[in-house]
Parts: sequence; structure tokens; C-alpha cells
Amino acid sequence: MPTSVLSPKQFEELLPLAVAWAEAQEARIVADGVALSPAELSDACTMGVRQRDRVRLLTVDTIPRPEDPRLRAAADAMHFINPFTRGLTLRYGIYLRRDVASDRFLIAHELAHIAQYERLGGFFPFLRQYLDECLTIGYPEAPMEQEAIRKADLLRQQ
Repeated sequence: MPTSVLSPKQFEELLPLAVAWAEAQEARIVADGVALSPAELSDACTMGVRQRDRVRLLTVDTIPRPEDPRLRAAADAMHFINPFTRGLTLRYGIYLRRDVASDRFLIAHELAHIAQYERLGGFFPFLRQYLDECLTIGYPEAPMEQEAIRKADLLRQQ
């Protein structure tokens, strides 16, 4: 189990900043993004997304990073949102890096995260659990990340 780069106190102090950043990014994606295609709507159903009509995709050259210096430093320490980040889900908004924007399994993976947001009840509970798992267990082994991987893999079996 990895050692957390943030103390529990630091995590609790930064969580509201992360939520505010995520809400602002979702607003950008909803304003500038595109709705799911019929095939993506079908995949969203398979991933368990209830409010599929709210989902928007926004293709970008690189996934945006927080501007707040404290939040950016925490993201850097966690290796969260780096040049290799292919997609990022912020409730009903999904950023997709331009070179992988048509990757069905990446989109399905991100849709699985939307289903988690819905199940957990929004930004605060999702980010609290997801980021805590990434900090304490590690990103690749985090249970929520593993769930999204397993659900997206269901499409490969169809």
C-alpha cells in the first residue's frame, strides 16, 4: 500500500478546492461539449449511467490542470492529470485527449465513472472516495478505478 502524499488534514482542506475546480470544469464541458452518439448512448446504458442525456464529451489537446497552486501541487504530487492523461470525468462532463477521442473503451471507462458519480451522489462524495483510494491504495489498484476497467472490458466481450 503506498504512503499518502497528503496528510488526512491536507486532504480535507484540499477537497473543497477540488470539488469547486471539478464543478467549473464540468460547466465548461457542458457548455462546449457534444452529446453522446447513439452508439455511445448504448454504451452508457451498459455502463449503468442513468441520466445519459446529460453527458457531454469535450475533446482537448491536453486535459486541463488546476490553476490553484495548492491544488496543482497536490495533483503533481499524486501524478494526477499529467501529459499522459487520456480522459477525465467530472460528473456529466468528460474530457478526452484529441488523439484518443474516438477510443470506444476509453469513453466506456469514463462513462463507468459517471455511473459512480450518480451512485455516490455527486462531486463531493465521488471525489472524496476516488481521490482517497488513489492516495492510499494507488491509482491503478484503486477499487473505483478497477470497477471502471472491469465495466469497460464488458464491451470487449460483446
